[in-house]
Amino acid sequence: MHEEAFETEARQTADPADEPDPRRWRILAVTLVVGFMSLLDVTIVNVALPSIQEGLGSSASTVQWVVSGYALTFGLTLVAGGRLGDAYGRRRLMLIGLTGFVLSSAAVGLAPTAELVVVARLLQGASAGLLTPQSSGLIQQLFSGPERGRAFGYFGLTVSLASATGPLLGGAIIGLAGEEHGWRLLFLVNVPIGLVAMVAIARLVPGRVDDPDRERIDIAGAVLLGLAVLCLLYPLVSIESGATLPLVLLVGVPLFAWAFGAWEHRLQRRGHAPLLDLGLLRSLPGYGGGLLIGTLYFTGFTGVFLTASVWLQDSRDVSALHAGLLLTPFALGSAVSSPLAGRFVSQVGRPLTVVAIATMMTAVALAALVGPGQSTGALWWAFAPFLLLAGLGGGAVVSPNITLTLAEVPPRMGGAAGGALQTGQRIGSALGAALLMTTYQVVTASHGGDAGFRTALALAVVILSLALAAAVWSWRTARVTARG
Repeated sequence: MHEEAFETEARQTADPADEPDPRRWRILAVTLVVGFMSLLDVTIVNVALPSIQEGLGSSASTVQWVVSGYALTFGLTLVAGGRLGDAYGRRRLMLIGLTGFVLSSAAVGLAPTAELVVVARLLQGASAGLLTPQSSGLIQQLFSGPERGRAFGYFGLTVSLASATGPLLGGAIIGLAGEEHGWRLLFLVNVPIGLVAMVAIARLVPGRVDDPDRERIDIAGAVLLGLAVLCLLYPLVSIESGATLPLVLLVGVPLFAWAFGAWEHRLQRRGHAPLLDLGLLRSLPGYGGGLLIGTLYFTGFTGVFLTASVWLQDSRDVSALHAGLLLTPFALGSAVSSPLAGRFVSQVGRPLTVVAIATMMTAVALAALVGPGQSTGALWWAFAPFLLLAGLGGGAVVSPNITLTLAEVPPRMGGAAGGALQTGQRIGSALGAALLMTTYQVVTASHGGDAGFRTALALAVVILSLALAAAVWSWRTARVTARG
């Protein structure tokens, strides 16, 4: 997608008489803080699981749901949250979602038992699912042309940094506050930040534009899509805690997905607003291609950090803080490349994601070859260059893919379309974590931790190669469409 396409899309979706909101960059800053906080809670608890288990005297399978339960309800509410934001306004949904997030964060931090922690985490994940798609919806609403690419660049930076710095921040807080109470601060710190953010949202984020057509919410569609996502995500997150019986629910995925598609087509034929306009997949090839790229990329990318954190603490006996520090170069690389990629994506287009994914694949492959064979003292020098290179590549994947995927989506569907994109990312994250952790555990049991980690990284490279193939296909499709 080149700059001309961005300008054409901007003319089609914006009133030329309308001036850009002068507060748009301040509004973006507030939404990114909120988005970072909700996405950070996906990964920050990875290093805290041993502390939670010991502090609450619970089993490993129960505590695993502190991670898995959040991911499950997060993924379930993304599309519905985005569509509600389209219909009732971003400010209202952000305030509702952030209120739920703050209250559930406090409940997690103060919960006396593991069971109550899990319940509160389920509510926290659902609240995050209402919050997160409002960011992409607001960017669609407030920005256009190359400026939108820069805004999505900062959003991509937020996603990458939240994923990469979670273990470091979690380890630092636990290291400073102690094993017994440190894990509670991981959640309680959301309370003051969230309260300040609520004030900023109420003051800055624009309210809903009155439009009677937007009041019709597709509840049946939300239920059908939620059941399809549940039948996929629940078995995936259950595998991480050792349960295999929920795998039978996978049978429901195609059934509910088909029912959802049929219902959405029926609504459109009757002239009603669907939860998600599936016609976008046909009319906008870049949207469908971007969904596939994002899902595959997060499948290969997210599990690497979870597996690395477990390998470093179990096989190399390093502290949670040390493990987080060893993974920091990825965050530094992402911090450099994400804003730059967002700035230049309108000129370069899809080739940028092709090169970025190839760069990350190369870095992960080199880390798999060199890292596991090193002593604990040499891990920093063995991993740092490759993780930095992986961060440079990874930071240039997320923001350009979001920009290109949503470039031609009408702003009235921006929240739902962005929610669908992020649902794919959550599904990919859950699938990748399950695949890589299962691989690591199986190989480690018979051949040791280094072999398990190397095999898991090799699997990540294979999955990333599929994302690369999808990016190349999307690039070629865009070229053919442009010539036609």
